[in-house]
Amino acid sequence: MSAGANPRALAAQALAEVVAGKSLRAVQSATAARLDDARDRALFTALLHEGARWWLRFDVALDAMLERPLRERDADIRALLVLGLVQVEILRLSDYAAVSATVEAARALRKPSFAGLVNALLRRWLREREACNARLDRDAATATAHPPWLIASLQSDWPQEAAAILAANNRAAPLWLRINRRRVTPAGFAAQLAEAGVACRAPDDAPDALLLESSLDVTGLPGYAQGAFAVQDGAAQQAAALLDLRAGQRVLDACAAPGGKSAHILESADVRLTALDADARRLPRLRENLQRLGLAADVRAGDAATPRDWWDGVAFDRILLDAPCSATGIIRRQPDVKLHRRADDISALCVTQERLLDALWPLLGRGGRLVYATCSVLADENARQVDAFLGRHADARGVQPTLPWHAAGAGVQNLPGESGMDGFFYALVEKHN
Repeated sequence: MSAGANPRALAAQALAEVVAGKSLRAVQSATAARLDDARDRALFTALLHEGARWWLRFDVALDAMLERPLRERDADIRALLVLGLVQVEILRLSDYAAVSATVEAARALRKPSFAGLVNALLRRWLREREACNARLDRDAATATAHPPWLIASLQSDWPQEAAAILAANNRAAPLWLRINRRRVTPAGFAAQLAEAGVACRAPDDAPDALLLESSLDVTGLPGYAQGAFAVQDGAAQQAAALLDLRAGQRVLDACAAPGGKSAHILESADVRLTALDADARRLPRLRENLQRLGLAADVRAGDAATPRDWWDGVAFDRILLDAPCSATGIIRRQPDVKLHRRADDISALCVTQERLLDALWPLLGRGGRLVYATCSVLADENARQVDAFLGRHADARGVQPTLPWHAAGAGVQNLPGESGMDGFFYALVEKHN
């Protein structure tokens, strides 16, 4: 069997690419298509996500077990060894089957000379697993598979909740759908899913949402091609309601791609929406998502921090700034955040957020509302950012969002896993007349 048909071999190659700096989402999308069988694709996806989620634990375990370091060109074998440990410790696959299949994957990678090493190391782990796990659990970084800087930040910002956040980050997120009310009601679509044998429930705190009981390929669900729904976490679905939309309003989604919140805005009210994004390469996907849902907006490329390049001078009634951030609230969905984000990224992101807020504020009309959102759980990007903004602008008034979340300065914060949702921050700012 070649790597092209072996889900473990493909997962090892993909994981090595992610560890080297590539986006998990991009690598997964490009690689999963090489597997024809749905079960193989599901195994590949589980291995890739759990491998990235637990890399910071099991990569350290390998250092203690390997007699000689692996060469850089054998990064795929190192990733395969991590995935062998993931199979027995996280996915709880049969020990014998996991070892045997992982050894076969080394051959599928066209590196049969490593088959003996893979077999020996995994069997040694099984003999010594209790002592190995105990050793890894003694250090917070390997116990939680999080970088030390992030652990320290969480303990500083959320001292009572830090342990729960770390634990939630190591669990896979559920699959949320946002129902397109211009096409179908949530109850009506739930009935369609039931007829198709797909179990779901309607959460209390996201009125346009359905929460599926198991993950699956949504393109195979009824109504997908007809735009009956989109995939969007329940926390992200709060943005449209917080904007307090009215028909005829002029609305700006300042960092719009890939378009989930833009679409929800258009599903919620008959507004004139400008969907802006600084990266023109992301706009085709945004347009495709709106088209599938039967929605239309003024989609354009432009840096929200330099309005003179794209703004026509007419004030907006509502502005949504879903700001670039550390993504520390969505690690459940994007575990590669733990591998790619660095402590010194945060100050640079905060500068960008400040520039965006100050540049967009003059575009908001008197009596208008700006919603500031991030998928971060760090106070520097959230509560402190908004408090500083309010201190700089005398005509800005913070309005506490009516969400049953944690109070965080002038905003509110949901923490990862709470109500099944991602970690998300919202603040509402209105402009005085």
